[in-house]
Amino acid sequence: MTEYAANVALGYLLGSVPFGLIVGYLFVGRDIRATGSGKTGTTNVLRTAGRAAAAIVMACDIAKGVIPGLVGRYLLDDDGVAAAGAAAAIVGHVWPLFAGFRGGRGVATAFGGILGLSPLLALVFPVIGLALVVPTRYVSLMSVVGTPISALVVIVASLAGLQPAAFGLYAAFAVLMVEYTHIPNIRRLLAGTEPRIGRGGDRPATG
Repeated sequence: MTEYAANVALGYLLGSVPFGLIVGYLFVGRDIRATGSGKTGTTNVLRTAGRAAAAIVMACDIAKGVIPGLVGRYLLDDDGVAAAGAAAAIVGHVWPLFAGFRGGRGVATAFGGILGLSPLLALVFPVIGLALVVPTRYVSLMSVVGTPISALVVIVASLAGLQPAAFGLYAAFAVLMVEYTHIPNIRRLLAGTEPRIGRGGDRPATG
């Protein structure tokens, strides 16, 4: 239990580092949560601070999930500990201790978790994401549709005994988190008011 507690704490604290907020201040000198989606993730950084800032934030947010996954697998040698730490990183990203519990939607960090837990399976996810976002230019559609599809790959592999059961549980948890945080996006997609890539960064934050 000590190892679980330690890696969960590590994951949550790493997840709580608000890279989007920090990079936003460095690039545009303001809190990016005041405009666009009101979040600290890559998409809102792209809308408000540009491509370079978004690339930095994406890499950092992915690393949040990778690190506790690797620590659990290789330092603590426990797949369950690894999955728990990666899950905690998503929670930290969404509700960050260091940013007033107002963070991002968790997609990049969730992907980072799989990258740390099962790198080979993670290679499939960008392909699924690109297949959804390129023709539609809706990042949110990629998230709400691509995440369950990607998670299903992990869950099926776990049920088949090709991956630890803990990794399948992590994937299911990641889906629940991503879908929950995207409820406003789902409503806008259904209403036809969701902004496409690069648009909406100058509007007041809508959530």
